[in-house]
Amino acid sequence: MRPNVLLITLDQFRGDSLSCAGHPVVRTPHLDALAAEGVRFARHYSQAAPCAPGRAALYTGTYQMNNRVVANGTPLDHRFDNVARVGIRAGYQPVMFGYTDVGADPRQVTDPDDWRLSTYEGVLPGFEEVLRLDEHHVAWLEWLAELGYDTSPGPDVMLATEHERPEAHSVTTFLTDRFFEWLEGWSAAEGDRPWFAHLSYIRPHPPYDAAGSYATMYDDDAVPPPLPVPDHRHHLHDVLLSGTGATGPTDPAEIDHLRRQYWGMITEVDHHMGRLWQRLRDRGEWQDTVVVVTADHGEQLCDQGLVQKAGFFESSYHILGIVRDPRLPGGHGTVVTDFTENVDIVPTVAEAIGQPVPLQCDGFPLTPFLRGERPDGWRTEAHWEWDWRDAFIPMGDHPWPWDRRLERMNLATLRTDRHAYVQFGEGDWLCFDLVADPTWNTRVTDPAVVLPLAQKMLVWRQAHLDRQMTGMLLRNGGIGRRPELLWT
Repeated sequence: MRPNVLLITLDQFRGDSLSCAGHPVVRTPHLDALAAEGVRFARHYSQAAPCAPGRAALYTGTYQMNNRVVANGTPLDHRFDNVARVGIRAGYQPVMFGYTDVGADPRQVTDPDDWRLSTYEGVLPGFEEVLRLDEHHVAWLEWLAELGYDTSPGPDVMLATEHERPEAHSVTTFLTDRFFEWLEGWSAAEGDRPWFAHLSYIRPHPPYDAAGSYATMYDDDAVPPPLPVPDHRHHLHDVLLSGTGATGPTDPAEIDHLRRQYWGMITEVDHHMGRLWQRLRDRGEWQDTVVVVTADHGEQLCDQGLVQKAGFFESSYHILGIVRDPRLPGGHGTVVTDFTENVDIVPTVAEAIGQPVPLQCDGFPLTPFLRGERPDGWRTEAHWEWDWRDAFIPMGDHPWPWDRRLERMNLATLRTDRHAYVQFGEGDWLCFDLVADPTWNTRVTDPAVVLPLAQKMLVWRQAHLDRQMTGMLLRNGGIGRRPELLWT
């Protein structure tokens, strides 16, 4: 029998923000428990930032250089397969709670007044939207109004004042409770038919304001300092420090408060993970449910003077990754230190539900790790990309095809065990020795080190060119490969 599938994303959840990962302050007992019964991927990475680019890679299993979702609002080409469509082919009816931040392909929309043409917060094709919690948070605000709260200040203010209300009234509680209601209704209507649900939580996303008692949970704990701002910075880093949305506070008290609130939000979402695990146990479904927990990207948390997600530093891209498949106990309790990526999630879910891995996927199934095995030839580095063309305001004419400035406003990062190499679209580059200095402040200029990393970056890009038609040839009235081109 097919398993249930529970895909959970926690927005901006850093990979080092787990107590089982050695965090000196934060408490995450329920995510730790999931890791103990599954597999924790200690070096798991998002492939892009901000939200829409990160989720495009997660949901399609493709790198940004292939899916080309470069900003919040870039449409996702309708031709791309995705995790929900994989579920449909396996016989599921995939449902979604929260948001997917997927811009609709305008070529698929016939009504010029369609709301999807004015937002990046569309729904990934294939998902049935049970609970919509986009940036307007309408359903949550209506619920708070029913409880007697004045919600006229709007969603931004209500999210920024979660500490003023009990945690039972938080947006995280609301989403979890709505999923439980749906689950009971599913059982009443569908019986034992397996379900496929995606829970997309906004927390621990800014505003940095934890709900109820979680806002003061870490007041008495020692707060480890963020990574320092480098003395010698790339000009892009200086731009990010100049008052953009990525500029972090400089007052130590503000930094301290921000980090405590972030950890409070993490512990709150961890609490609700515990509620989910217990509900599945109570329903007798824990041993029948594949659970995947990850994030769309990381959170800089004042490292290098930055907040949220942007640029090339690891804090924006190192995220949590935990998978539990109850049918594969061989890997339970293991910690994988190989580099894994969000493009591996679609292939992993596909194999878990008995579907072929889509040809478009740049990632690989994590299934061998779930069995307690290390696959031969696994990647030896992680990769991520960032494109900032949406922040560029052209001066004067910007004619196509002669002006390609937008195509140079991007970067790609390759991270190995020792080094990080950053290639900028305009031709600039950076290289860091992360063993000598894990703060990303020690640059490397030795050609003997840099050139092999640049070559690795080039090989990576060449190895992941679009392959949708490359394995096919029109031959003898059909589609196939030329036998003479096959060799072993």
